[in-house]
Amino acid sequence: MMSQERRIKVLVAKLGLDGHDRGAKVIARALKDAGMEVVYTGLRQTPEQIVKAALQEDVDVIGVSILSGAHLELVPLVVQQMKEKGLNDVVLVVGGVIPPQDIPKLKEIGVDEVFLPGSSLKEITEKITKAVATKRGLKIAS
Repeated sequence: MMSQERRIKVLVAKLGLDGHDRGAKVIARALKDAGMEVVYTGLRQTPEQIVKAALQEDVDVIGVSILSGAHLELVPLVVQQMKEKGLNDVVLVVGGVIPPQDIPKLKEIGVDEVFLPGSSLKEITEKITKAVATKRGLKIAS
């Protein structure tokens, strides 16, 4: 493997007070099965905790799962923390129960991809791979 070729490293985090993590665990398993390295932070993470973990783990992607309906309040705080910590080249994806009309708002503030219930695991892994290749300029090992 060449030095610029490596596995994508993804942090999967449950943002806010949402206590349901089955979907996040399914996604984490699918990303691992697709050859990515996955770090799962567990439930009830604050924006600060998520970005701190992303820095410590040196991830390519932060994947936020949120089902509570607080995405327009909490995701901008994650984006703000990422900017403050200089994580401008880290891909940010959000998944969960998000009204379609909120997707443009999330993308406007800096979210790279939004995945709704029913998104295929293949689509999620492909879009994450493409976003990392674009944002980080990496050649991804296959």
